[in-house]
Amino acid sequence: MPAAIEPRLLRAFLAVAEELHFTRAAARLYVAQQALSRDVRRLERELGAELFVRTTRQVTLTADGERLLPHARRVLAAQDDLLAAFGQARPLLVDLNSAGLVTGRRVLHRARELAPDCELMARYESGLTGAAAELLAGRLDASFGRFAGLDPALRSGLEQQPVRHEPMAVLVPEDHPLAERPAVPLAALAGEAVYAGAGNPRTREWTDLALRLFEGRGIGLAPPLPLAVGDEEFERIMAKTRNPILAVVDFPTLPGMVLRPLVDPVPLSPVSLVWRKGLVHPGLDALRRAAAEIAKVAGWLRQPADRWIPAIDDDVMNLHN
Repeated sequence: MPAAIEPRLLRAFLAVAEELHFTRAAARLYVAQQALSRDVRRLERELGAELFVRTTRQVTLTADGERLLPHARRVLAAQDDLLAAFGQARPLLVDLNSAGLVTGRRVLHRARELAPDCELMARYESGLTGAAAELLAGRLDASFGRFAGLDPALRSGLEQQPVRHEPMAVLVPEDHPLAERPAVPLAALAGEAVYAGAGNPRTREWTDLALRLFEGRGIGLAPPLPLAVGDEEFERIMAKTRNPILAVVDFPTLPGMVLRPLVDPVPLSPVSLVWRKGLVHPGLDALRRAAAEIAKVAGWLRQPADRWIPAIDDDVMNLHN
């Protein structure tokens, strides 16, 4: 047994253990697959144990690999905390959900100004439900979204800071009757089938919010569609179905569609900054300061008198107010 094990070797092991795929693990660490395999083999030699069973079809952990996994996570977390305490933090991986959304991007840009020596790197996981699993696994550090919409088992390992009550809107085709209105009353959507991500496992918190909003108003939820990856595919699928799309007021307009705010009442999409419990990182401190600063200046947490928000979200968003 060596006197010490290099953290790099443990990071290589952890990436493969979580991905169970050498190519994906190498991409995650920004290293060549050959170098990653070399580090894993070296760790196995130093420990005198086989950590993975490798076949042409799959990679699985051995009993020794399973035994090492919690120890590797604790050692690397302690190292990250130590480096963060002395201003030598690793990059902070921040999920913005989608490239076109404004709230998370604005907070991230301000955080970069507040902590210019930190590297805060954007990621795009589509929805908070999808990001939450990545946060808990250590593959992401922070994300934005509707915290109350997460499964309680996911919430138990996460922390959150309310950022914004974002007014909701609807995207409709340019030739749709509702496109002529400057704002769309919720009652005017009765009889419509509105797309809200049904069937997308990464955006369940958004679909749940839509179902709560539509209940008792005669508004239907558009059925699941093939999962579109990337803006181009999403635009193609939406143009094909021509369903109205539930969105927020800062959502980027799609070709051939117009964005209209929803009113009577104004439905609010609750947005929180979410991170893994116990995470210590100067970049996270900067994100939290940036979120609080912008929310105060822009009035992001104010609610209009004529508004709609589920009681469960109201409770969560008022925890820190």
